Amino acid sequence: MAAYLLRRILLMIPTLIGIMAINFIVVQFAPGGPVEKVIAKMQGTDVDATARFNGGSGDTAQADQGGEGSMTSKYRGAQGLDPEFIKKLEKEFGFDKPPLERFGLMLWNYARFDFGQSYFRSISIIDLIKEKMPVSISLGIWMTLLSYGISIPLGIAKAVRDGTQFDVWTSAVIAVGYAVPSFLFGILLIVLFAGGSFWSVFPLRGLVSENWADLSWPMRIADYFWHMALPLMAMATHAFATTTLLVKNSFLDEIRKQYVLTARMKGLPERRVLYGHVFRNAMLIVIAGFPGAFIASFFAGSLLIETIFSLDGLGLLSYNAIIDRDYAVVFATLYVFSLMGLAVNILSDLMYMWIDPRIDFESREV
Repeated sequence: MAAYLLRRILLMIPTLIGIMAINFIVVQFAPGGPVEKVIAKMQGTDVDATARFNGGSGDTAQADQGGEGSMTSKYRGAQGLDPEFIKKLEKEFGFDKPPLERFGLMLWNYARFDFGQSYFRSISIIDLIKEKMPVSISLGIWMTLLSYGISIPLGIAKAVRDGTQFDVWTSAVIAVGYAVPSFLFGILLIVLFAGGSFWSVFPLRGLVSENWADLSWPMRIADYFWHMALPLMAMATHAFATTTLLVKNSFLDEIRKQYVLTARMKGLPERRVLYGHVFRNAMLIVIAGFPGAFIASFFAGSLLIETIFSLDGLGLLSYNAIIDRDYAVVFATLYVFSLMGLAVNILSDLMYMWIDPRIDFESREV
């Protein structure tokens, strides 16, 4: 087991390098960049994210085509500016070095969790991530626990009562939850319960109230969950529906197998058949999807929810950094999310072994 975990941890290194390298290459050909962002602000204009960048790179570009003797410029909109000023901007953003050297330096710094400074905010990126982390952790952990905590027992109950009225009615509710996007359900909850048009029961924005520090500990906990109620309901609905169907179908597939019929014929109690034999086999496919669901709840699934409920988390931070061409924040958050995803993958393997001790990691080749 220890040898397998060591191999998986070592495999994380080339995987992380590959993820960062692919995205670094993509950025080199992306239109616009932080230098042009500064130039656009100086000139009172804005650079559209899809605007053509001479040469197609955020860092480099072809020389402008002009008449004989005209001044060439690397950056869109830089004509007429002092070349020394442009060089200072390049040095400030680190673009005075070759791409390969910049990439190597970035990896070395990230290995030591040194993410540097944000291009356009007067704060270090590690402090920026710490500032946004509570929102993402709250949404990710509670949404995952809520969706799995409800969907696993409900999926088992639906599989055992397959074809009954209970199965039909719960399937109708699940179908609605699956069909309605999380952000649309979030807007509905705001309209109904956050003072939109009907009742003003829950707060509309923030993770806690402004006077949270002055509250007692029980009131702090209550205030925290009061703010988290609507965002979690909006996020968990779609995930809860998907996981419930997965659990039900997985259990149905196992219940119809020969070993279950044999166990029942031997007179084993139904509860022991379900949780002693079926559970460990049926849950493997559910656990396999856990890493993706967990990471999605931190970023992809929470971006719109953070926007709707005015929750300033990592998802919104990453999106704004992409729009602002703040590549330092983009790559730092990408590194953090990738590292978390790889770590959760290893955790899934450990859960595999806990659910089904017959799985032998030592005999597996990574």
